[in-house]
Amino acid sequence: MFFGLTIEKLLLIGVVAGLLIGPERLPRYVESLTKFAKRAREYVSTAKSKMKDEMGSDFDDVDWRTLDPRQYDPRRIIREALLDDAPVPTVRAASAAAAVTAAGAFTKPQSASRPFTAEDPPPFDSEAT
Repeated sequence: MFFGLTIEKLLLIGVVAGLLIGPERLPRYVESLTKFAKRAREYVSTAKSKMKDEMGSDFDDVDWRTLDPRQYDPRRIIREALLDDAPVPTVRAASAAAAVTAAGAFTKPQSASRPFTAEDPPPFDSEAT
């Protein structure tokens, strides 16, 4: 896993490193780089085995691709959130629902041009605040 590096880029990095470090010190640096890569690989495998031991059988059930942060696109998340949710009832819908009496008869909803009084307060949407 070279994170998108191609062979040409790796070759260019190797040539530049050879020129900067020099042919005398290059074998030592390559040897230390290989030791570091081996230690990193061992560390990752050890951490994975420890996690597998601690999580038990649930470790095999985890879909690791869904937890990859590189897959998150804010535009897609917002689009899905806007399209997937059920419509939220509005204040008009709440006042129209309140206009239905206990007998099931529908009364005319309150018009917006008439001012509200203390006995007839405006509808309140607790989710809007």
